[in-house]
Formats: sequence, structure tokens, C-alpha cells
Amino acid sequence: MQIKLKQKIAILGFGKEGQSAYRFLKKTKEFRGAEIWILDASEKIETPKGVSFQLGNDYLKDLKRFNIIIRSPGIKYYAPEIQSAIKCGSRVTSVIKLFFEFAQRRTKNIIGVTGTKGKGTTSTLITKILKKSGKKVFLAGNIGSPALDFISKLTKDSWIVLELSSFQLIDLTESPHISVALMVTSEHLNWHKNVREYRDAKANIFRFQNGKDFAVLANDYPASATYASTTKGKVFMFSRRTPIKKGTFVQDDFFVFSDGKQKKKICEVSTLQIPGEHNWENIGAAITVAKILHIPNAVIKKTIAGFVGLEHRLEFVAEKNGVRYYNDSYATTPETSIAAIEAFKQPKILILGGSHKGSDFAKLGKMISQSKSIKAIIGIGVEWERIKSHVHNPKIKIIEGCNDMNEIIDYAKTVAASGDVVLLSPACASFGMFQNYGSRGKLFKDAVKRLK
Repeated sequence: MQIKLKQKIAILGFGKEGQSAYRFLKKTKEFRGAEIWILDASEKIETPKGVSFQLGNDYLKDLKRFNIIIRSPGIKYYAPEIQSAIKCGSRVTSVIKLFFEFAQRRTKNIIGVTGTKGKGTTSTLITKILKKSGKKVFLAGNIGSPALDFISKLTKDSWIVLELSSFQLIDLTESPHISVALMVTSEHLNWHKNVREYRDAKANIFRFQNGKDFAVLANDYPASATYASTTKGKVFMFSRRTPIKKGTFVQDDFFVFSDGKQKKKICEVSTLQIPGEHNWENIGAAITVAKILHIPNAVIKKTIAGFVGLEHRLEFVAEKNGVRYYNDSYATTPETSIAAIEAFKQPKILILGGSHKGSDFAKLGKMISQSKSIKAIIGIGVEWERIKSHVHNPKIKIIEGCNDMNEIIDYAKTVAASGDVVLLSPACASFGMFQNYGSRGKLFKDAVKRLK
């Protein structure tokens, strides 16, 4: 007679995803009776009653004693402690891996979206288009509800849209039915050992597809386009610059979709309410997914017309004395800030800088140096000195030494004139002066709204 040993499960990180994992374990019969441990670097977290915990600096100590380890996205998959546990026979998984395992028992209709910029916008728009067409849709991943929270609500007709980061993709061993790669450059080099690891992690969104699946790729970015060789799925492309044989592109101020045989105009570019040509790529990706699913053009057009974007992504905050203020706090890389700056032709006052992510600011500095529309830069955070070293334009006024967001906005007001844009697009993480990008954006909006 074989005796089944009691499962011992560690949840690494007890933030939003870790808490979702705990709820899932408690109500799933496969894990009934398991001994659950909470492991977290913070000693201040609240742990559920009756659950063992290991907190503080040594929270990853002796992981090999666990049968199953559920890794939260912020914890490095290649951390020595995790790799040692794998060699000793521990199974390392994640919320997203568990989701794929259990959700696909109910439905195969999973759409995954990744990229350096635009994931949230594209995922949200795809979700809105699918809902408008009458489908039952759930939005999860880095946005919406934690993925494991709604598994019990899924049916064979449900659709799930997942916004997926490299942290979540790095150890994924299944791919969505429809996978999307937006602009992929470089990011999170304080987490990944190099750019190759970052891009290779994102390739997992395509790596396990089969001939019945679909890959939707950004034609204008070499790293994204090369994922075509990674997938066995049917490949569609999207572009804001080049006509596409199969996919979506911009031509004569229209979004156009081609199925390889016929080209159809979907809607005018002017239908889009959110600023910036880089958003044409997000729209192109969403249109391509919608047409793969045979959603009528009228539904797509109506949804695009009503889409006003997401909070902290080139979000219009207010107009004060003729000056327009935009919150792009989610822009934590040079590439995303470049796209935001290029979205406006008006004279601009930029708020740049923050904490370290391993970014290269050379391209951002060159673009700023060559710009004729940037009036001033308010530099903040530890990374500002590195950004400033790449800026060579004596006509741009440099403002430094601000201690909080109210002071930043007060300085911006003094240099801005009617018709100008004040843009918070920091190109850096927020830690240091601010708790996170959401807090940074909220403080920006609060400071702007108090202006008279």
C-alpha cells in the first residue's frame, strides 16, 4: 500500500498574487490538507491565522523542504535558492502557471499580451472589443483581477485576456491560443541578467503554440518580429508604418486589416481619442486579434471611438491657464518616455528621473538634445544625473532640487505658458521619492488639480 505524503507548499511573496494563490489553494481539492507556508522578505505583512511563515532577510532559506513552491513575479526565477530547490526535486510554479493548468480544463480561449510598452492599453482594448461583441471576458495578469480568482466562473465559451510581463513568462511552459508581442526593447535589467534573458522570457508566450494557435507581432520592432520563428501558430503582423500582407496597418489615415487576400478599412485614425502615434500600434494589435475572432468592423470601430485610455498612461489630467497636464507615470523606461514625448508637438516641460532599473538613457538624451519643442526639464531622483549626462542642449532650462510633487508642479507652472504641455513621463521606476508608479501619478494629479 502506497502512503500519500502530506504536501508542503511555500508561497513566495504575499502581495496581491501571493494572496490569490493562498485563496486558490484553500478552495482547490488537489491541495486539500496541504501544509501552507508564507515566505516574504517583509516582516510586516499580515499572515492568515494558522499558517506557518518565514519572513525577513532569510525568507528563501531551505526551500528544498517544500514539495511545491509558488513564486510571485517579483522574485527572480533564477535566484540560487530557487534553482537549488529545483535540483532537489521541488516543483516551482507561479500564479500564471497554475492558471494555465487549471483554466484550460474549462476553456482554451486564452489571449496573452506582452511587450515593453502598451500591454495594459492593448489588453484592455481587446477586452472591451470582445465584451462589446457579446463574449464573456475576464481581464487578468498585471491588470484586472488576479487570474486564479475567477477560475470557478469559467466555461468553455469564456475568454481570458492576460497582460503578461517577463517576470510571469520566464518559466511558463504553455502558451495562449492567441499571443501578442508589442514593442519589445529592453526593460527590468535590474531583474534580468541581460537583454537576451529578458527577450527570451517573452518568447515563451509563443514557444508552446501549435498550428491551431495565432501569433500577433509588431512588425516595426526587430526583436518582436523575430518571434515569428519561435511559434508554430499562424502569424499576423501589425504596423503603423508599413503595409502588411496579413494583419493591420495604417494607410491614408485609416486602420486597414488584410487577411492575406482582401484589405478592409476598419476606421479612421482620428477615431482614436488617446494621443500618440505609438498608440496606433496598440490599436493595430487589438484590431488584429478582433479580426482573427471575426468580430464585425462596426463593433471594433465603436469600441475604439469610446476608448479613453488607462490611468497613468498618457492620461490627460487638466488644463490650467491654457497649459495641459498629462500623467504618464507608468512610463518607467527610456523607450516609453520617448514615445510619450513624441506624442506632443506643443512646447513641453518634462518631469524626468526616478530610481534605478538598469536602463540606457543614450537614445532618450539624444532625442531630447535634438528636440526643438522641449522648453524645460524638471529632473528628479537618483537616475536624473545619468539622464542629464546625455542631454546636450543649452536652450533647455534645467530645474533640480525639488523635494516633493507639489514643489515640482509649482516649478512647472512658473515656466509653462498657455499652449504648453507639462508631461510626467519619468523613464524610471518611482522608488525613492514615491512608493510606486501609481502613487507618483496620483500625487501628480492631486498637485495639478490644486493649481488655480
